[in-house]
Amino acid sequence: MNNILAYVGTYTHGKSEGIYIYKMDKSSGALEMVGVAKGLNNPSYLAIDSQNRYLYAVNEIGKFADKSSGAVSAFSINPKTGELSLLNQQATVGTGPCHLSVDKTCRLVVVANYGGGSVTALPINPDGSLGEASDFIQHEGSSVDSRRQEKPHAHSVTLDKSNRHAYICDLGLDKIMIYQLDLDNGKLKPNEQPWAKVKGGAGPRHFAFHPNNKYAYVINELDNTVIAFNYDENTGGLNEIQTINTLPEGFSETSYCADIHVHQSGKYVYGSNRGHDSIVIFKVDEKTGKLSLVGHESTQGKFPRGFVIDPTGNFLVVSNQNSDNMVIFRIDHSTGKLMPAFPPMEVPAPVCVKMIQI
Repeated sequence: MNNILAYVGTYTHGKSEGIYIYKMDKSSGALEMVGVAKGLNNPSYLAIDSQNRYLYAVNEIGKFADKSSGAVSAFSINPKTGELSLLNQQATVGTGPCHLSVDKTCRLVVVANYGGGSVTALPINPDGSLGEASDFIQHEGSSVDSRRQEKPHAHSVTLDKSNRHAYICDLGLDKIMIYQLDLDNGKLKPNEQPWAKVKGGAGPRHFAFHPNNKYAYVINELDNTVIAFNYDENTGGLNEIQTINTLPEGFSETSYCADIHVHQSGKYVYGSNRGHDSIVIFKVDEKTGKLSLVGHESTQGKFPRGFVIDPTGNFLVVSNQNSDNMVIFRIDHSTGKLMPAFPPMEVPAPVCVKMIQI
């Protein structure tokens, strides 16, 4: 495991050609481009299996194979070069897929369809390619924001460490839907606690577990908050313990939260603010799971979407969608603060960054 590879999902309606592939220098954090997987339509969000053999990309579109549907593209990863080879594509049944996760045994891909407000399960074949949907769940309802929450908008899929539960943030419903994974049959079954409701108008977007498996965090797009939960590994249940703002006091301009990650050490939680154009940094009280604000770091670009903490825990890489650049930050382990390691690097319409060590 000598190489760290970074894969960047993008929107291809502008200059982007597809999924960009980089190699990271472990000591400096520098990224060097090694290839591009071309010919895909909006491969915006990516997921990689636990063995680093296959990569799956949503195709964030509304029509696929002449039907109202998005798609997922399956790739094999060259273990020596990191290059991607397309295996196949499958329909997601719902439109506008924006996020996906792979179960730890590499049997199932679970997809959140934002446009359709639905969740799709796609079985994985032995060669890493995808079979036709084995389950499809249409969410129902709405919430208080008539413009953004007029119907369901499934926004992310996060699987727990035990590989037993799937957590679907639905921005339109103000709920984190909780499902049990039936891997043998490729199905999702409602959990005993079927959802965790959040404040009306919050708009839950992305979700992350603390490495100690006691806490979980959701970042809310619409009201710019993070909610901390106590998490019960056995039942899959969530119990809200805190809500904290992601923006500085006095900031009154428009901003929308996007991504959230917990540092491997468990000491810090990071979130992205699109509009304020910053990464918010929180310190974790590991006895309670509650967060306290450390500060904000400018992303040196516009509309920071996804970001990633590299496998060593030393660097954070953020994608600025609307300024066509990415920025690499070095993480101060004693404070959690971020320090730019290099000037911004040009990447067209970056949305998601995933990293692996091979």
